[in-house]
Amino acid sequence: MKSSVPKVLHALGGRTMLGHAMTAARELDPWHVAVVVRHERDQVAAAAAQLDPAALVVDQDEVPGTGRAVQCALDALDARAHAGRAAQLVHDDAVDDELHADHADGGDHPLGDGLDGSVVVLAGDIPLLDGATLGELLAAHHADGNAVTVLTTEVADATGYGRIVREEGTGDVLAIVEHKDATPAQRELREINSSVYVFDAATLRRGLGGLGTDNAQGEVYLTDVVASARAEGGSVRALLSDDPMLVEGVNDRVALATLGAELNRRVLAEWMRAGVTVVDPATTWVDVDVELAPDVTLLPGTQLHGATKVSSGATIGPDTTLTDVEVGEGATVVRTHGSLSVIGADATVGPFAYLRPNTVLGTHGKIGTFVETKNSEIGAGSKVPHLSYVGDTTIGEHTNIGAASVTVNYDGVAKHRTVIGSFARTGADNMFVAPVTVGDGAYTAAGSVIVKDVPAGSLGVARAQQRNVEGWVERRWPGTPAAEAAARAQTDTTNGQQSGPGLGAQAQRQLAEHNALTGAVPVVDPARTPATDDEGSTQR
Repeated sequence: MKSSVPKVLHALGGRTMLGHAMTAARELDPWHVAVVVRHERDQVAAAAAQLDPAALVVDQDEVPGTGRAVQCALDALDARAHAGRAAQLVHDDAVDDELHADHADGGDHPLGDGLDGSVVVLAGDIPLLDGATLGELLAAHHADGNAVTVLTTEVADATGYGRIVREEGTGDVLAIVEHKDATPAQRELREINSSVYVFDAATLRRGLGGLGTDNAQGEVYLTDVVASARAEGGSVRALLSDDPMLVEGVNDRVALATLGAELNRRVLAEWMRAGVTVVDPATTWVDVDVELAPDVTLLPGTQLHGATKVSSGATIGPDTTLTDVEVGEGATVVRTHGSLSVIGADATVGPFAYLRPNTVLGTHGKIGTFVETKNSEIGAGSKVPHLSYVGDTTIGEHTNIGAASVTVNYDGVAKHRTVIGSFARTGADNMFVAPVTVGDGAYTAAGSVIVKDVPAGSLGVARAQQRNVEGWVERRWPGTPAAEAAARAQTDTTNGQQSGPGLGAQAQRQLAEHNALTGAVPVVDPARTPATDDEGSTQR
């Protein structure tokens, strides 16, 4: 992989390859799961413990090969079985000193051979292998009473893979031959070993005991157990998978990307069959742990990661990335980047919104264009429509936050909280310097810097009185484009002319229709409209 990250910790579909393998293993509901580590041992062991604290992490020694890896695991599992048996004997007062003496003289282990039953072995770099396929392999092993059952598949180019050599007539597996050790005739075979097996524990234990490193790679091959099982008269059979991608391994980043795309294709296909609309699967990525309800719509450019959960009727995208976000029914999230947040039912978010962790938006709420939120609760029906930052804030229900507002939550040392009540209306370009509270039903004036609490139902105003210094530009910056524009405007006003070109007839009609629909107040050019005195008479 040419990486400081161990191969099995590279991820696809939101889960490491080790995570995919351990998840598939756990779906069998096994008595024990053992993870063998060697290269970058500490990183892999920590990841395994986080994925499954009950898993047994086993160190492989310096002897290379898959056979040695499994031997180390089986020794550890046998030791665990012996410990459990010993504890039971102590509990039952059934420990026999004579058994210990027999063992010391070279007899059988006083606590039995160790682990019994079926042992499933799989590699940590086969990310598309699932629990259902492992379940079929295990069922075939039990049904046939096999000593060894191998999962195989057929590929067009088998270069580098171990070949399955079958017995003519019965189809039983005679041997698994590694590519480097194969004869020219064996290299023509297309059926390959997937490195996924089920062994009878006793057969595996005996076979591992006789393994050596007499091969082209100088390793202990697990595949040699197949030959030893055959020599004992045990049945060795193969389950042929007709889906080569299920057992495709990853050895470089090219394969990682290829299998990642295939995994995503399969995930999307499953969701579409379950009632989710994916408008453009080619640009939509959904991790394996994401949950989607029927009638969810995913628009192009959508990426859903981690434990994201989207409820029925919600629309996500286009161009939206959500990680560990919960989206309520009927919500709309457009061109948004969000993580560790909750979006309520029928809420709207975006476009161009940024939801940082611990954002909670209530039902019918709105987080609009160019709005960033963090560690904040925004109540039902409340709106932060545009150009604002809301951090460490609690906003009640049905409150409207004016454009270009900022909750100033950090004093350079600690974060402080802003509280804005329900049914409040805050003006545009407000700064709320935390800690501060704006009460229910209160208003704040545009351009205010709110540093004191505003009681419920009050108007908070914090701004200096405006003063106009006339002629300042022409005096301070004579000859500049601004000064010349000011001089022209004064001349036009004096002559009663319109300053600048007016709207055409069609544009005026469209503006009038828009104002009628929205209730907007039309803008009237004072230079073109007669003024009136206080009693309503026209002034000329």
